[in-house]
Amino acid sequence: MAVPVAYARSHERVVRLCEAGGDSRELRVRLLDELRTATGFDAYAFLLTDPETAVGSSPVADVPCLPELPRMTRLKYLSAIGRWTALDGIALLSELPDRSGSLLWRELLHGYGVRDIASMVFRDRFGCWGFLDLYRYDGGFSAAEAEYLARLTAPVTAALRRSQAETFVVRPSGAPRPGPLVLLLSPDLRVLARTPETYAYLSLLVPPEHARPEVPASAYDVAAQLLAVEAGVDAHPPRSRVHLADGLWLTLSAARIGDAAPPARRRAIAVTIEETSPAERLTVFARAHALSPRESVLLGHLAKGGDSHELADRMSLSEHTVQDHLKSIFAKTSTNNRGMLLARALGA
Repeated sequence: MAVPVAYARSHERVVRLCEAGGDSRELRVRLLDELRTATGFDAYAFLLTDPETAVGSSPVADVPCLPELPRMTRLKYLSAIGRWTALDGIALLSELPDRSGSLLWRELLHGYGVRDIASMVFRDRFGCWGFLDLYRYDGGFSAAEAEYLARLTAPVTAALRRSQAETFVVRPSGAPRPGPLVLLLSPDLRVLARTPETYAYLSLLVPPEHARPEVPASAYDVAAQLLAVEAGVDAHPPRSRVHLADGLWLTLSAARIGDAAPPARRRAIAVTIEETSPAERLTVFARAHALSPRESVLLGHLAKGGDSHELADRMSLSEHTVQDHLKSIFAKTSTNNRGMLLARALGA
């Protein structure tokens, strides 16, 4: 009986951490500390995702094979079994009839002594907000531990979504605006070339840390998603919108370089990094703030300008209904007028 009580108390602490919110990185670190106390694990990878494409970014991770990050990322995206895009809550590697069916485990993690992986996805009706892999070297995760972890997905999902919503602030005047920047990667995700400003700009926004690769992990993620699309593993586009700092969102996308010859798998991959467009900011803003489909459409019309009468005419609604939707949007976004709403949504 002691174990279920301990899990119940841990669940309560997780809920309180999620309700406290805050920066997505600090939130994930606090959650990992609590999960380690409750279940114990040896390594982890906790990523945010673009809510539409489910492509990962901004990892908080301690993995045994950091020097092989490009290879690990490629195998993760090419592994159809246990892939976060196909999960509903949680899955255990040890529950597979044949764990060698996991490409990532068979080709890489097995060699580092990983015995089991608990994989969790954080998804709601507004999108996919992140995924978490917990690794164990000795033994596997129990059914009770899996049940405990599964109960956490709902509060953690909501907290991750809210943390993304909080990044939509008005950018400081005079703040630098990027390129576009380009990284050229080989088919196995080795860096081949870059535009001169790429590393300097990214280092300014994401200062390098000891033992962390120079290339942001998000660049490997979009390139690996391109490989997954080509292999028929997943159909989401190789694109990710990533918040860096001070309300700045960047869009990363990957594409093959060159024409039809040589074969696609042998051609280099260009990862383009540029400031997220206003239209794409609006999409993520609406999802992060849990706007309804009708409210999201109204937000798009607001960005184009017009008074309530014009908005009502465009949407074939009464002005009274438009005002009701606006009140709901203001409440969900913690704003109280159109100017403030659009300034946050568009970042200017």
